[in-house]
Amino acid sequence: MFSPQLSPDAILFDDRADAARQLAQLVLKEAQSLEASFIVYALPRGGVEIGVEIAQALHCPLDILVAKKITRPHDPELAIGAVTADGHILRSIHSQSPGWQEAVDRAQNKAKQQLEQFHARPNVPATGKIALLVDDGIATGMTISVAAQALREQQPQEIWICAPVAPASLIKRLYDYGDRILVLAAPDHFLSVSRFYRSFPQVEIETAIADLKKTLQS
Repeated sequence: MFSPQLSPDAILFDDRADAARQLAQLVLKEAQSLEASFIVYALPRGGVEIGVEIAQALHCPLDILVAKKITRPHDPELAIGAVTADGHILRSIHSQSPGWQEAVDRAQNKAKQQLEQFHARPNVPATGKIALLVDDGIATGMTISVAAQALREQQPQEIWICAPVAPASLIKRLYDYGDRILVLAAPDHFLSVSRFYRSFPQVEIETAIADLKKTLQS
């Protein structure tokens, strides 16, 4: 499942569509011998296209779960935690720092605003189902981990964390949050998710909403 001995410059996927097809094949192989109900939860914005492909492969619903990094104003790229729209928080060693609560509030407000934009989502509960959390790549693991925390409260049968690529150093830690970790590649050298895609444009919210609507109409 994993390919840890990749060079830092390795290109794994042409684009998100290519990654989605490959990941869907892996998920389908893992799921085909199970008698269970599945539901896919995509992390917007980049995870929605991946989630569409997996939901179609499994013939199951696709929903949205929004989580945002908690960051400091002067360093918006550095994640010091993560929070979901409904207030589940993943704390880090920085959670006692001055300004922590303000940073949490900012991130949660962003998550709430984004969730409201997906007003047509099916809002399907995970209770008793195998819940697949999907993103287009995992870097720090914070947002997908706090999303798993939120899902766990709905008492799913299992939680599967699914992504095309994640750092090898994170895999063991992800098992603290998911029952199965389905990742196509886990390189030892990991600079950013985008380094493993030939084309990795920013996904506009309108595109993610349109992708979700495809599954609602099918």
